[in-house]
Amino acid sequence: MTAALALVSARAARGLDEDMPPLLAACAARGVHAEIADWDDPGVEWARFDAALLRSAWDYAERLPQFLAWAERTAALTTLLNPLAVVRWNCDKHYLRELAQAGAAVVPTTFAEPGADAPRLLAEFMAQQRCAQLVVKPAIGAGSRDARRHPRGATAEILAHVGYLLAARRSVMLQPYLEGVDDHGESALIFIAGRFSHAVRKGPMLPTGAPATAALFAPEEISVRIPDAAELALAQRVLARLPFGELLYARVDLIRDAAHHPCVLELELNEPSLYLAHEPAAAEQLLAALLARLDLNSDRARAG
Repeated sequence: MTAALALVSARAARGLDEDMPPLLAACAARGVHAEIADWDDPGVEWARFDAALLRSAWDYAERLPQFLAWAERTAALTTLLNPLAVVRWNCDKHYLRELAQAGAAVVPTTFAEPGADAPRLLAEFMAQQRCAQLVVKPAIGAGSRDARRHPRGATAEILAHVGYLLAARRSVMLQPYLEGVDDHGESALIFIAGRFSHAVRKGPMLPTGAPATAALFAPEEISVRIPDAAELALAQRVLARLPFGELLYARVDLIRDAAHHPCVLELELNEPSLYLAHEPAAAEQLLAALLARLDLNSDRARAG
């Protein structure tokens, strides 16, 4: 019987997800029936799909309770990938604190929660971090929306940004701006079924003094990159420490610190761009791993 696959997107992302064409082509070559479906479309019957593959639900951050409620309902009707527990954990970047506590090299991050004394917290951050610039962004966010880069001395501007987010009852992240990104960019390492697939370079995305993007995501400058041994080892260590087992897909975004050592900027396990067009075999590998997982689930159900 032909497998039926929902490629989960959002209305705002239609036509913007560059992973969709290679995924659809891989499905057609394999005889898999694939449909792009918006996560919040009440007309979608999720139970008729063998799996729902999260791809570009990029507006989830603005409606997180609704998105998580949808994910819970959908996971009860079909195979949600990545699984519900992963989605819940990865939606909130407080996971960076957990990774740091587990010993992973992570960009130094201070969190400010709603109701926090922002001036005091900023003063403490500045005393700890001797950076010339810093980044302020929400802990729940995607596509660099509401993220800005500030000069160290722009105290009023920084506090206005932090205050805006806190007033909206959003947790805030303060991070030093690691200036090596201006020359080296970010490294995004993509893993499929627990194995390294490919990597890309992402150019700097937060110009000095620029307002936060009002689009669904900030424009990206992407090129193929071969990760070095230190980057690959860090990404593998981080994924190995997660309590979720082997993930169908994962993206580890790394950046270089002042000593040129890689550290984790973000861990993308929910709905990341996988840059499938930059590795010809990746879409087929992802689909093959997904179908193998469905077969495994069917075998377990029969054995039960």
